[in-house]
Amino acid sequence: MKKILIALFAFSALTISSCNNGGKDEPKAVLISFFEAISKKDIAAARKLATADSKQMLDLIEMGMKMNLDSGENKFDDHFSNEKVEYGETIIEGDKATVAVKEKANDEMVNFVLKKENGEWKVAFDMNTMANIGMEKMKGKDLNGSQANLQLELDKLKDMDPDSLKAMMSKGMHMMDSLQLIMKKEQ
Repeated sequence: MKKILIALFAFSALTISSCNNGGKDEPKAVLISFFEAISKKDIAAARKLATADSKQMLDLIEMGMKMNLDSGENKFDDHFSNEKVEYGETIIEGDKATVAVKEKANDEMVNFVLKKENGEWKVAFDMNTMANIGMEKMKGKDLNGSQANLQLELDKLKDMDPDSLKAMMSKGMHMMDSLQLIMKKEQ
């Protein structure tokens, strides 16, 4: 009986220490789950794994998915599939973590940012973070002088109110719907 209690205690201590260590694999596990949710088009699940600031970006993704479904096409390119990426090292610095993710198709490495909110790791999928990731990904690439122009446009996007951007996207989609109706009537 004493041996069983000692074994049970040792197992419990090991389990508790592995769960509570806030280890380097925890942010990576959150990012993997986030990508799985996005690839399954489960935006509700992705929202639970993302920072509060990520709402507008996820709204845009959801809007794009709905546009594809409404048009009868499924052109949503699944960049977030875990089969298309490899996960590298996780670096934790206080309440911020970065997880290296390599796209298998082109061997490009991207560092995704996670932040702690209410004691839980969340994926930073907000516009500023995504713009920074995009700029980091483009560093060193020769874009025939368009990199400077792109930087200016991204800076404008960063400064834009997310609600205004969402309203503009919605207005644009309504205009596209109207054009589609007009085109169908002319056929």
